[in-house]
Amino acid sequence: MAGGDLRALFSSNDRQMGVEEAFTNRQGQWQIAAAALTEHLQHIADPGFDVEDLEAPRRNMLVFHGVGGIGKSTLSRKLEAALAGSGQRPAQWDEPAWPQARILPIRIDLARAAGTDFERVVLTIRLALAELGRPLPAFDLALRRYWEHQHPGEPLEEYLRRGGLASRAGKALPQQMQSALADVAQALLLPGTVGSVVGEVTGSLVRALRERRQSVRALAGCARLADLLQAEPGVDALSYYPHLLAWELARLPAGKRVVPVVLLDTFEDIGDRTHRDLERLLQRVVWLMPNVFFVITGRSRLQWAQEGLQGQLDWTGPSAWPGLAAHDIPLPRPAAAGTGRGRQVLIGDFSPEDCEDYLARRLTRDGRPLIGEPVRAVIAGRSHGLPLYLDLSVMRFLEIRRTGRTPQPADFDHEFPALIARTLTDLTPDERHVLRSVALLDSFDLDLATRAAGMTHEAPAMRLIERPFVRENPFGLWPFHLHGLIRSTIRTADDHSDDRWSPRDWHQAAQRAFAALGEQWNNATGPDRMLLTGCLRQGLSVARDFRLDLDWLADAAWAYVSDSVWEPIAPTPRAGQAGTLETAADALVELLSTLARRQHEHRERTADRLTAVTAAGLLPADLHEMGIYYLAKAQRDLGRTGASRRGMQRVADGGGRLAPAARRGLAHLARLDGDFPTALATARTLGWPGRHHRVMGDVWWIQGDMNQAATAYEGARHDADQHGVAGERATSQAQLTFVLAFTDPRRADTELESAQQLLDGLDLRATTLTTQIAALVRDAGTLRDVEDRARALQAEAAAAGIVSAQAMAYLAECFHHAVRNDCTRASAAVSRLRDLTRDHYTYYADIAQFMTDVPLDQDSGARWLDGQARTRERWRALVTARQAHHSGR
Repeated sequence: MAGGDLRALFSSNDRQMGVEEAFTNRQGQWQIAAAALTEHLQHIADPGFDVEDLEAPRRNMLVFHGVGGIGKSTLSRKLEAALAGSGQRPAQWDEPAWPQARILPIRIDLARAAGTDFERVVLTIRLALAELGRPLPAFDLALRRYWEHQHPGEPLEEYLRRGGLASRAGKALPQQMQSALADVAQALLLPGTVGSVVGEVTGSLVRALRERRQSVRALAGCARLADLLQAEPGVDALSYYPHLLAWELARLPAGKRVVPVVLLDTFEDIGDRTHRDLERLLQRVVWLMPNVFFVITGRSRLQWAQEGLQGQLDWTGPSAWPGLAAHDIPLPRPAAAGTGRGRQVLIGDFSPEDCEDYLARRLTRDGRPLIGEPVRAVIAGRSHGLPLYLDLSVMRFLEIRRTGRTPQPADFDHEFPALIARTLTDLTPDERHVLRSVALLDSFDLDLATRAAGMTHEAPAMRLIERPFVRENPFGLWPFHLHGLIRSTIRTADDHSDDRWSPRDWHQAAQRAFAALGEQWNNATGPDRMLLTGCLRQGLSVARDFRLDLDWLADAAWAYVSDSVWEPIAPTPRAGQAGTLETAADALVELLSTLARRQHEHRERTADRLTAVTAAGLLPADLHEMGIYYLAKAQRDLGRTGASRRGMQRVADGGGRLAPAARRGLAHLARLDGDFPTALATARTLGWPGRHHRVMGDVWWIQGDMNQAATAYEGARHDADQHGVAGERATSQAQLTFVLAFTDPRRADTELESAQQLLDGLDLRATTLTTQIAALVRDAGTLRDVEDRARALQAEAAAAGIVSAQAMAYLAECFHHAVRNDCTRASAAVSRLRDLTRDHYTYYADIAQFMTDVPLDQDSGARWLDGQARTRERWRALVTARQAHHSGR
């Protein structure tokens, strides 16, 4: 039973409770291991394979790495069991493809707690091979010589017993070593008394090997045996003895042949990236035993393929370890290991389904899951797929049960400090400092991590990004981010480590990170929308969470709204504080997220949120005006013209950055009320800051003068191009498409395609609706489901709370019925339009009746630029022109 299961077993008096080891979602890793081992077996079976070739590249290993608690040790144990056979392979793993080979798994835990040193590693491998029942004389003689030199007077058998290595093999190994010594002494015709003294035997053997005597021809094939027997028998020499072991394995008779698979677990505990003494010794073992397959599990990728490690390790670089130089193998990809390239595998998180399966099977009663489905769902959701979190949650479940209370889902809105301990355990102090600093950030690069940590050198950040809990997205603005659960735990859990941070430490780190983000944005060499939104998103989060002054965020906010693109930038709400406005940062987060979300929410919701922001009075004056202006825009969309006019007038009178936009808003309000002369006169005073061309186009098309409107919109698009304002360019193009759809359906096709291209990547709901309405107008009079599409657009506009778009969709429907001379449906559409525009846009019903050439049943009182009669003529002419177009005249 696994250690975690024993903890569960001893955590409850409930003897009816079933405790199982739950092993989940590692089929992909098994397939990769099986493919790599199959390739290894094929390689060593090749007639050209030479176990004594010390120059050929090595591919006799596979590395599984991942964050602490991801299940690496469990995987190592399961691989050992599966390779051992005897029906111990997990049920979800396929049958291996090497029935003729005898596989001998040898698992060695390198954890500090296990007390494993290099000597124990070598002994463990030799002990496993003792089950072959025969001495391995070349290695055994060298090991016997080493042992007597390093452990004088201490029998090997006693050492094995004290070290926990005693077993049936623990008794066989000393006997096999003595047998090897006696056999060599006999071959050399040494006296019996001398034959028991290893120094005398090895000395005589070396001389015999040098002289190439026939009596030692069995060992003479090992070209380096004499040199190893003459070397000083220390740990350094011991690290070369595995070459002798590999040679002995290669010359085993067919009936005794075996392929060892050495599983080295907890590889991160052998040292650090500066002190590589033990790693160097273990690397020698891997290199010198090319006929042995090694499966290494640890927290970090092996760096052996890096050229820069020359001098620290004996064999380095991609030519020596081609499999370690490749990128991590993605899962699932069982064939990847068979290519001979990638041999480093990142152990991934559990899927949500596997988390559920793990929790359902971990604790049971009468064959049913003890942990209920609602609790399992919460635990799985918070775990981010990390098995350690699942296991800790199981322990918490049992702790709560011991109090006599039934665990509830709310009990697992919980962080575990143990996750921090597991994450920090093998990090240097500087790496810990950087880790805590970048926990403030959604993503980061080396510069941002270094500056957030307040360091003058990047080395700690460079080491940190190699850790498996740091994930990389090479296509991201900042390529690195922390594993989600580890980040949230470091940020929120009680930290009991010796170097834990105080609240002041966290606040100072937040100030550093915030300043670093601002400098990255301010130092940009040109407009960079992605950098702007990235800095805003992260800066808003840090400023809000740590109550920082707005500083550079104010200018960044203005840059964000200037383009009218509206990417989502709102950070995740703070737990338990969603919607609360206490600081300027809180208010700015709410303001900008509202402006972005208004493309997806009803304008009523937008108005309510902006009302709360402006009422809070937390923002500086210029940003407060921003809130008032966009609130007035939302009120105008909702038809609340009085409130909208007051807000626009206040911003216009203030003379701030949005004063030209507010004056444009007043012109729109005059147009909405049907006061077209005032709207046009105001538009001519606005200039580019007030988007004068677009406002004039908005007035002209209502008069039915599509040519002047098109000219105005083309001017607006040209101005937007010149100033590089993407949102304005797309809006002007959409309006141009709309007016051309009335006069030139063929050209409208081309312009519609351009509008859609300009909208790509932008989030402009009203503009998108305009393009769809333009397509309706283009198709008016045809059988292309115009009426159904119009109804769908009317509903979508109503759901968004955009009355102008809703009215335009009705107008397009009326145009369609007028072209088709369908008086009944045209009358019904006019009636619906009249009901919609009873309080605002009242002249739209007038236009609909102009198109159908019927007298007005109600006069809106609109002030047409050149009179009602001329306006009626132009709108009716658009209908008759379309009718002629369809009839081919």
